[in-house]
Amino acid sequence: MRSDDVTRSAERAPHRSLFAAMGYHEKELKGPLVAVVNSANEIVPGHIHLPRIASAVKTGVVMGGGTPIEFSTVGVCDGIAMNHQGMHYSLASREVIADSIECMVEAHRFDAMVMITNCDKITPGMLMAAVRLNIPALIISGGPMLAGELDGKKIDLNTVFEGVGAVKAGRITPEKFDELTVRACPGCGSCAGMFTANTMNCLSEALGMALPGNGTIPAISAERIRLAKEAGMRVVEIWRENKCPRDIVTAGALRNALVLDMALGGSTNTLLHLAAIAHEAGMSLDLKLVNEISASTPQLCSLRPAGDDHIEDLNRAGGIPAVMKELNREGLVDRNNPAVGGDTIADCFDDAPEVDGTVIRRLEDAYRPSGGLAVLFGNLAPEGAVVKQAAVSPEMLCSRGVARVFEKEDDAVAAVLEGKVKAGDVVVIRYEGPKGGPGMREMLAATSAVIGMGLGTKVSLITDGRFSGATRGAAIGHISPEATEGGIIAAVEDGDNILIDIPNRRLELLVPEEQIQQRLNNIVSPEPKVNHGYLYRYSKMVSSASRGAILEVKE
Repeated sequence: MRSDDVTRSAERAPHRSLFAAMGYHEKELKGPLVAVVNSANEIVPGHIHLPRIASAVKTGVVMGGGTPIEFSTVGVCDGIAMNHQGMHYSLASREVIADSIECMVEAHRFDAMVMITNCDKITPGMLMAAVRLNIPALIISGGPMLAGELDGKKIDLNTVFEGVGAVKAGRITPEKFDELTVRACPGCGSCAGMFTANTMNCLSEALGMALPGNGTIPAISAERIRLAKEAGMRVVEIWRENKCPRDIVTAGALRNALVLDMALGGSTNTLLHLAAIAHEAGMSLDLKLVNEISASTPQLCSLRPAGDDHIEDLNRAGGIPAVMKELNREGLVDRNNPAVGGDTIADCFDDAPEVDGTVIRRLEDAYRPSGGLAVLFGNLAPEGAVVKQAAVSPEMLCSRGVARVFEKEDDAVAAVLEGKVKAGDVVVIRYEGPKGGPGMREMLAATSAVIGMGLGTKVSLITDGRFSGATRGAAIGHISPEATEGGIIAAVEDGDNILIDIPNRRLELLVPEEQIQQRLNNIVSPEPKVNHGYLYRYSKMVSSASRGAILEVKE
């Protein structure tokens, strides 16, 4: 056992003395020491209840014959961090999470770990750490929030974001907006739609790194507590089997995750995170593969923000196992890939119920013949740009619009809410990429303002930043190379024509090449927005969004 380094032999007597100081019994040090990595805090609704999940996990570990030892890591609430300086830290926190787990696990020689997660960057950060450390590990999420309700309709946090524009435009009253605000989020859990947090928790099942139900069982359910106990018991079993993350997170697992992503119509952010997880496993994620998988994978679910269903509805319909079982009918799933929930991933879905035909449609009656995400290429995005095509109105799939250029998100949001953005405009937000942001801010406030102002079928947005999983509309992010790295988005001027052709995967600035090059030659690079602290170091090391915004050491 790795923990022998701190519990065995006469030379380790000082180490045992320190364990004794904390009240550990000598028998506890004879079994595997299991790290229980808890991202609980009192500022994230998805994490405020995680102490209870951790207690259940530790009970399970003891039931399985291990010794649980809990420590914490950070977690940012994207909703609270949205549309101000705090959002610069959201994506950047992913690396802090992975690094802090590495520090704690390696310093204290844990034998295995259960990682308790829920929200956007925490789940991928933990998965990155698991693959990097490669000790027996699995994740257990805190579960999704239930949808709110107002006037007989289900609502969620995204409804509130879009309500900002709606009340500005006079489409709802201030009193109704106040009522909406307090009813949208009825309790703990990750926000109720197929936003980034829930997408990643669902994809963790397809990756084989979480037990069935991880992505969909509601946060408030007793079933969630039982699942946490099962996670604690199961980690001791996979420790005995010596089943490690790099045995599980293979090329087949990544493909399974992408197939599920397309079927669910998941968040565009997953492409950043799957690329980063792949990197930790010594692989790369080719964005052209995303389009290939999207072309062959029907979209079986239409969840918020694209449709009306919420995660609780998906759970009632059979959850991720039911979706994967349906995908397997056409051979779209690699059945033999290992998983923490069984010998193979097939063990996790073969006994699932048949799909209900409504929340989860059958392959023959899919919402779309292709998947929910698309990667666009062209002179504006030679390395790629990402759009959730499942959430784009049909009339916006192909458009030619006039550029309205903004150097940061805040200015774009103000212009939309002040009525300065008109039908036919393409809002261009640049210098918000991984380096230029820094931190690649989400633009949910911008897209929600467009929707709230009634422009969702008339205005497109493109950015070298990114969009929330809650975004809907013609919102194209991750443009690579970013403006700070000399990408052509830096050369766009007000009044330029931009072609968006999602079906044919094209994103073009309709300006002669010679003129584009002349503009690029005349650009004076802006001063860095941050010149101290973590964000400054991050901006010096972070890679392109097309490579997952991973940190790279420049030799």
